[in-house]
Amino acid sequence: MNEKQLLELLEQVRAGHTTPEAAAGLLRQDAYEDLGYAKVDHHRAARQGAAEVIFGQGKTAEQIEGIVRSMVDRGAANIIITRLSEEKEALLRGKLPYRYSPAARLAVANPVERPLTGDVAVVSAGTSDLAVCEEAALTAEALGSRVHRVYDAGVAGLHRLLGSLEILEKSRCIVAVAGMEGALPSVVGGLVGCPVIAVPTSVGYGANLGGLAALLAMLNSCASGVSVVNIDNGFGAGFLAHRINQMRGIDQ
Repeated sequence: MNEKQLLELLEQVRAGHTTPEAAAGLLRQDAYEDLGYAKVDHHRAARQGAAEVIFGQGKTAEQIEGIVRSMVDRGAANIIITRLSEEKEALLRGKLPYRYSPAARLAVANPVERPLTGDVAVVSAGTSDLAVCEEAALTAEALGSRVHRVYDAGVAGLHRLLGSLEILEKSRCIVAVAGMEGALPSVVGGLVGCPVIAVPTSVGYGANLGGLAALLAMLNSCASGVSVVNIDNGFGAGFLAHRINQMRGIDQ
């Protein structure tokens, strides 16, 4: 049941055409669909404002297709599929309507254009961090946020970041992505008054420890208003940035 159908059901209850007990029964029956290999949560959009997100890693192309078709049949649009390899994307090609970014390994199935609102900035320390940045940026855009990209603006050349200060200052939320020593979020956090979501990446030399060094540095940030997601978790950062972006009301 999508949001429109849920509202129609509630209107029927309010008008007295459907009893609360009957409506509750319909909601229980329609809450999810058991495909055997997955229980597709059809009420997530009504509860959380966004449809269930499909984690592509570990699933076969056939399983991903089945989940997407189940969701589309219930009216879902802009269905995000994360960690979708190019090999699986090739198997899905032509079977489903979607947009795919090989860099981010992210697809948006049954894409529907929608007005983008607010302002989210995604900032990368280096070009090597772009895959994680694009996962964050495309996630926020698929959910309905306007995204500004500020790439390759790490602390090794601070003037590059300061050159984009106007963009950062007007943002409602900033996603700061960095590997190596992970210093970028602290610098960004000291420049702006909005929340900063720090994303450590696995980019770096040996002592980077696959992103652990950047993660620990970000967790110990001295800048106020900085929160941290897991290593390489661009999706989680993009989703949270969208939520924060929408909390202050919608304006174009």
